[in-house]
Amino acid sequence: MTHDLADITRHNSWATATLLEFCRGLDDETLNTPIPGTYGPIMETLRHIINSEMSYLFRASGIWQERPWPTGESVGFDTLVEHAAILARAWEDYLVNGVDVDGLNEAYGDDGSVYTVRHGVFITQAIHHGNEHRAQICSILGVRGIEPPELSGWLWGEVSGRSTIASPGNS
Repeated sequence: MTHDLADITRHNSWATATLLEFCRGLDDETLNTPIPGTYGPIMETLRHIINSEMSYLFRASGIWQERPWPTGESVGFDTLVEHAAILARAWEDYLVNGVDVDGLNEAYGDDGSVYTVRHGVFITQAIHHGNEHRAQICSILGVRGIEPPELSGWLWGEVSGRSTIASPGNS
């Protein structure tokens, strides 16, 4: 895929997958205890990240004929990892087939309002939303004394081969 959005969507997919794998090894108390100032407990937030991103990508791309994600269902790690992989592939397919950032779809406010939204806004929200909630999960981990995984664009650049050392520093 050679597209302006390739790096950012690949980082987004990698960061979510990395966080899911990290959190898979945590105990139930850590996963299910809310910390004030965040969306909710880690498991609830992970579900929210995946479900919301699928919804944003669906509305921007129309990739799926129907929702491939559960609504109101409490799913576990296997399903979340599976859906994160579906999302990663869907982003790739979407970008390869062309992106119409000016296309239109609808979004709905909590008060029942209906908004006409450009596809580019759904894409922007998908990336922002994932970053915001992954950071909240990392904050929850930190409050609990658990060092969170590194999810930076810098590390993604290294592990993906998009960034390499040109000359070693002086240590």
